[in-house]
Amino acid sequence: MPKIEHVAMYCHNLETIKEFYEQYFGCKCGEKYKNSSKGFESYFLSFGDGSRLEIMSKTAINESIKPAEYLGFTHLAISVGSKENVDNLTKNLHNDGFEVVGNPRTTGDGYYESVILDPEMNRIEITV
Repeated sequence: MPKIEHVAMYCHNLETIKEFYEQYFGCKCGEKYKNSSKGFESYFLSFGDGSRLEIMSKTAINESIKPAEYLGFTHLAISVGSKENVDNLTKNLHNDGFEVVGNPRTTGDGYYESVILDPEMNRIEITV
């Protein structure tokens, strides 16, 4: 049966993003990979269930301003196990200065979630 092995995203500051996901989502980080000839660096961040997020940086990358909604991948959803955990983590992130763009709520399709922006403005859906 196929499964998603990992999802990857480019970021400006690997260390800041790495620390964010370690601190707030308990990710374990692998060794930094570097390819100096391509100006590329990356980390794999592992979640408790074995899923992974690859964070990458590259010296020459095409940047564009992303609107709040656009075609393609739009958010990363991370399950934290309970409504109480969604509420507490959302509150902690807000208190630590991160933007909450969707307060905890039950959606029309039955998800309990909040939506925050990580340090590089990526949308993170925190769900049960």
